Amino acid sequence: MTAFIIFIITLTLVIWQPRGLGIGWSAAGGALAALAMGVVTPGDVETVWHIVWDATFTFVALIILSLILDEAGFFAWAALHVTRWGRGNGHALFLLIIVLGAVIAAFFANDGAALLLTPIVLAILTRLNVSPAASFAFIIATGFVADTTSLPLVISNLVNIVSANFFDVSFTRYALVMVPVNLVSLAATLLVLWCFFRRALPGRYSLETLERPASALRDRAVFFAAFPLLGLLIAALFLTAHQQWPVSVLMVPAALILLAIAGRVGVRAAPVISVRQVLISAPWQIVLFSMGMYLVVYGLGQAWLTEYAAMALTWLGSHGPAVATLGTGIAAALQASIVNNMPSTLIGALAIDQAQVSSLTRELMVYANVIGNDLGPKLTPIGSLATLLWLHVLSGKGHHIGWGQYMKTGLILTPLVLLSSLLALLGWVWLLHH
Repeated sequence: MTAFIIFIITLTLVIWQPRGLGIGWSAAGGALAALAMGVVTPGDVETVWHIVWDATFTFVALIILSLILDEAGFFAWAALHVTRWGRGNGHALFLLIIVLGAVIAAFFANDGAALLLTPIVLAILTRLNVSPAASFAFIIATGFVADTTSLPLVISNLVNIVSANFFDVSFTRYALVMVPVNLVSLAATLLVLWCFFRRALPGRYSLETLERPASALRDRAVFFAAFPLLGLLIAALFLTAHQQWPVSVLMVPAALILLAIAGRVGVRAAPVISVRQVLISAPWQIVLFSMGMYLVVYGLGQAWLTEYAAMALTWLGSHGPAVATLGTGIAAALQASIVNNMPSTLIGALAIDQAQVSSLTRELMVYANVIGNDLGPKLTPIGSLATLLWLHVLSGKGHHIGWGQYMKTGLILTPLVLLSSLLALLGWVWLLHH
C-alpha cells in the first residue's frame, strides 16, 4: 500500500506539473520517498540505473540532434517541400503531413516529431488560411502519428530503447520485426485519420503564399552535414548490432559532432545557431524523470504488482500465441493510458521476464508490450510525456484542446490502429519462425 500511495502521488505530480516543479523533480521526490520508506533499497538504485541509463542518454542525444536541425531550418525545409508536393490538394497534403510525421518519428523519436513538426505545421496552416476544423484535423494528425508510427527502430521511442535493452534485443533484430509492423501501423493511421477528418479537410489550397523551401534554411553547414551524419549513424547502429553496443555510445557522439558544426568549433566563422540555447533547451529533467519514476515503479513491482502481472501473462500465454499477443498489447495500452507509458513499460517488462511461457510467446509479448505502450497513450492525454508536451506547445500557440475533445478522438482512432499493429506483429513473427 505504501508503494502504491507513493506511485499515485508521484504520477499526479508528474502529470500536474505544479509551477516550478518539473517532471524530473517530481519523479526524483517520489524516488527519495520510496527510499526513505523502505519501498526500494540502495541496491535497487543500481539495478534501475542499469536498465535506464542507455535509454536516457540516447533520448537526450536525439532531442539535441532534433533541436539543432530544427534551428537550422531542416524540418521547416522538409515541411515546405511536402506542402508543395501536395500540388494544392488538401487531402493529399493531409496524407503527406502524416507520412512526414512518421519519418521524423522513426529517426528523431516520437517526442521530436510531436514537438518540432507541430509548430511548423501550424505556421503553414496560417499561411494557407484554412478553416478551424481543418486546422484541428492537421493538429490531431500531427500529434497522433508521432506515437502510432514510433515503432520501427530502437531509437524511435524511449519505450523501444528500454524494452530492447531489458530483453537484449539487437538493433537489427528489433528493426527486422518492427519495421513491417510499423508500415501496417502507418497504413492504419492514414486510413483512420482520413476517414475521420475527410469532410473537414480543404479541397484546394493556394501555393502562392508559400516561400521557397530553401528560404527556410538558417544554417547551411548543419543542413548539409545532417544527411551524411544521419546516414552514417543509422549504418553504424545496424553494423554494430551483433556486438550489443549501447545505443547511446553512437548517439551521443553524433549529437556532439552536430553541436560542434553548429558552434563552428575550429572555424573562424561566427555560428548561426546558439549552441548554448540548444543545450539549455535539452530535456535534462528526463534524466531525473527516468531514474526517479522507474525507481518508484520498481518498488511497486517488488511489492506486489510484478507477481500478479506475471501470473496474468502466464495465463494469457497458456491460451496460445494469438491470445498472448493481443492480451499483452491491449493490457499494456490500457495501463499506459492510465498510468503513463514509461512506468507501464517497466511494469510490463518485469512481468514478462517472470512469466512462465514459451520462447515464441515471450518474444511476441515483448513486442506487444512495446506496441501497447507506444500506441496506448493516444487513448488519453496523460498516456505519454510526448502528448503532455505536445498539448503544452499547442496551448502556447493559442490552440487549446480539451481532454474531452482529445479523448473523443483518441478512443475512436486508437483501437483500430492498435489492433491492426498487434495482428501484423502476430502474423509477421509467425512467418519469421516458419
